[in-house]
Amino acid sequence: MTEVVAEQSSVALGQRAGRRAESRLLIDGELVPAACGAQFDNLSPATGRVLGSTAAAGPADMRRAIAAARRAFDDTDWSTNRALRQRCLGQLQAALEAERDDLAEELIAEVGCPAMTIGNAQLDWPLAESLRYPARLIDEFDWERTLDGGGLFGERNVRAVVKEPVGVVAAITPSNFPVEVILNKLGPALAAGNTVVLKPDPNTPWNATRLGRLIVEHTDIPPGVVNVVPTPDNDVANLLATDPRVDLVSFTGSTAVGKHLIRQGADTMKRTFLELGGKSALIVLDDANPDRIMPAAVGVCVHAGQACALTTRMLVHRSLYDDAVAGVTAAFSAVPVGDPAAPDTFVGPVISAAQQQRVLDACRQARADGAEITTGGDVVTDLPAQLAAGHYVQPTVVVGVDNSAAIAQQEIFGPVLVIMPFDDDDEAVRIANDSVFGLAGAVLSGSAERGMAVARRVRTGAIGVNGGMFYGADAPFGGFKQSGIGRQCGVEGFQQYLETKTIAHRIPRQR
Repeated sequence: MTEVVAEQSSVALGQRAGRRAESRLLIDGELVPAACGAQFDNLSPATGRVLGSTAAAGPADMRRAIAAARRAFDDTDWSTNRALRQRCLGQLQAALEAERDDLAEELIAEVGCPAMTIGNAQLDWPLAESLRYPARLIDEFDWERTLDGGGLFGERNVRAVVKEPVGVVAAITPSNFPVEVILNKLGPALAAGNTVVLKPDPNTPWNATRLGRLIVEHTDIPPGVVNVVPTPDNDVANLLATDPRVDLVSFTGSTAVGKHLIRQGADTMKRTFLELGGKSALIVLDDANPDRIMPAAVGVCVHAGQACALTTRMLVHRSLYDDAVAGVTAAFSAVPVGDPAAPDTFVGPVISAAQQQRVLDACRQARADGAEITTGGDVVTDLPAQLAAGHYVQPTVVVGVDNSAAIAQQEIFGPVLVIMPFDDDDEAVRIANDSVFGLAGAVLSGSAERGMAVARRVRTGAIGVNGGMFYGADAPFGGFKQSGIGRQCGVEGFQQYLETKTIAHRIPRQR
């Protein structure tokens, strides 16, 4: 695959993305404007400029999309025709690959992700496997098993445990890694036989509407099986949680919104998959290789800190603490911040002006609470004129607080790292677990055995030891505690989109 052309700026890239963008909704197999004609602006986080507009789904559009998904599930053979599902996923895979470079530019333009992230989790990793893996599971998954024995009072039973699709899935996706999350929801949901109503984040709608166009133009996916309904209106989006025709809500985003969706879906006992926030810990043991510390710490700055699994709390053994603070402070001060279209940019903008203000407010509150900010904590001022209205935050290091401080407990979703000391392994584990979240984590140790022992004690859904990478379409990902319910990816993620039925057939006694 070719890379994004390095000599581009976000201004030029945004203009191209605006010309190519798909602005229409996908409802019941048709690309349509909103019923009332409403649109909303798509803003560049890098420049603050309007990239273009997108159809804004209203209540009538959302209800029509839900009805289409319900009808496609109930009245077509999509849920039972495995060969059709496999063929359609292959067609969608090919269509996405054919437009990979345009999609990459579109992501940089509307997400503000640095070009260097396109080759990994932002696009190329999910493009390589997020549809292919669940498509393979259509053949490999154990859809039915027979139980041994069974029967009371001399009767004999043949009992089968059958896996069936849940039904209509509402997929609600975030702005930070939109293609990655969309494909890792859409692939398993469709492969399992469900129909889908996709509601992308209003800050990043075009990758989803592009997907809708590709489905119409290049696949045999029947009308209503996939519907794409972007909207900036939370009341419209809320219909997905309250409409009884929706069977499952699959949501990735903040813990606050996840709690709201659970409450809204309670009256209809809606199944819920939630991949939520994190405040993960990087534990640096006293025998850690010092050369590993800086790369692990600077990773918090990737995509301006907008990743739920980043280790934004760095717990360092007291014997290494002073050197670690000095080294990380110097590294954060040198991290290049700027135009995400530039090949050497490590930190681009956060997604919106509102998010920029939330990060700055968190830093100011930390100072007020007595923290020391050794570098960063403010807006970036030395940017070229075309980026002056973008949403940039300096990479920030916070010290001088304990784990009870708000900056150590709350998910900031910006390039902000809190560093705290500990005295022994038990204390490190205690601090790591002293959080309402439990999404990810990391351990650095000179001993793989010791690192693994500490990792097993941290209550979190995924954790890496000495740089170990847990990511993959075959690897379940999700959180303990308030980091979520259920898992995305892997066999466990596939099963999120299935119901279980037990069927017993009585065999009459021989006379």
